[in-house]
Amino acid sequence: MNQDNAPSLIPFTIDLTFEEARRRAEVVAALGPDWDPVAALRGEDEAYALLYSGLDAEQQRTYDMLVAAGVLPREDPGRAASH
Repeated sequence: MNQDNAPSLIPFTIDLTFEEARRRAEVVAALGPDWDPVAALRGEDEAYALLYSGLDAEQQRTYDMLVAAGVLPREDPGRAASH
């Protein structure tokens, strides 16, 4: 096929910055005025602590192994697993 007969390509670009800002605004609006992000994070921390409380010795060893391997996050504020 001859390259000279190929139609010229027209560059197409789109800036999603405005759409992303609009999407984020809609998410915050959907959460409503009573949403308290600090209370939500505190609740998550409490749930996490409760989830891993009362472990027997074997469960605690498994938990410690998973934390050391980076599968589960440490019990630090702002924690996140390393993988």
